[in-house]
Amino acid sequence: MPHQTPHRRHPWIVLTAAIAAGSLLALAPQFSASAGEENDAVRAPAGSPVAENGQLRLCDTTLCTAQGKAVQLKGMSSHGTQWYEQCLTDGSLDALAQDWQADVLRVSTYVQEGGYESDPAKFTRIAQRVVDQAIERGMYAIIDWHMLTPGDPNANTELAKKFFTDMAKKYADQPNVFYEIANEPSGVEWSEIKSYAEEIIPVIRQHDPDGIALVGTRAWSSLGVSEGADESEVVDNPVDAENIMYTFHFYAADHDDEYLQTLSRAADEIPMFVTEFGTQKASGDGGDDFAMSQKYVDLMEQKNISWTNWNYSDDSRSGAVFKAGTCAGDEWAGTGVLKPAGVWIRDRIKG
Repeated sequence: MPHQTPHRRHPWIVLTAAIAAGSLLALAPQFSASAGEENDAVRAPAGSPVAENGQLRLCDTTLCTAQGKAVQLKGMSSHGTQWYEQCLTDGSLDALAQDWQADVLRVSTYVQEGGYESDPAKFTRIAQRVVDQAIERGMYAIIDWHMLTPGDPNANTELAKKFFTDMAKKYADQPNVFYEIANEPSGVEWSEIKSYAEEIIPVIRQHDPDGIALVGTRAWSSLGVSEGADESEVVDNPVDAENIMYTFHFYAADHDDEYLQTLSRAADEIPMFVTEFGTQKASGDGGDDFAMSQKYVDLMEQKNISWTNWNYSDDSRSGAVFKAGTCAGDEWAGTGVLKPAGVWIRDRIKG
């Protein structure tokens, strides 16, 4: 099978909640309105996903509200903020939250490739700005530690500890956030990824005991399929931590029924979150396979698997939802600014 390659997203993200039992607005927690202060939760706008659902938790393998109602989040992932910070403006995130009716935004902080390791303070500020913008709009935010090359997450453990300490301290009382601790591990065994997770998750828990941690799986978060394995290595040897989910990534033009069935089996055994997928090839480019993509979307709806699509930018590749030049302007809503993949995914988020 074609493999996802580490360089596939070199420079050239919300979710509509599917709630099992109607609106939970009347049950929404009343958060502090003292915005901007560390450890003070910002009140979610009325009617927004966070106002309706509040702090999410796990009910066995299913993401649900504090009242035990099942939730499926649908949204978008940003591109790397070292290249496409300009695509994450008040206007673009208004469009994501209101026009697209998204539930969640994945905020991707690359570690290498001119990202976090080059200026930790700068990229922490950028990540916090964008997470704050998502919070202001009542969306959930995935804080994505976008390690890609090298594929061993243990190569960046000390940097990850610093980043997640800073993020968990700031958002400790905020119900909006998820912590994705390793984007796409590759070239390493599951035991090494598990060991890394068991070192990083306590760093987050020290400050934020409630935020759900998202753990990348082997072989570019394919549950091992891209390196000849399957979900059994995770099912049989899960991370020793509570309140966690495991991630799966796919690109529909390359990743066929073997990947689809692996995700399906895994979701029956462990909590899964598809934090990245595309309708194209694993390079994030090429023609769109909307038929295979729809198979995945149908499965994720059937099994209540939340997802974010790659990516909310105007990168020249077909997987970036905006037409080239959009991020230099001020028009974001509607379909006129979107590539075919953008039109397709916007419809699935709104639907």
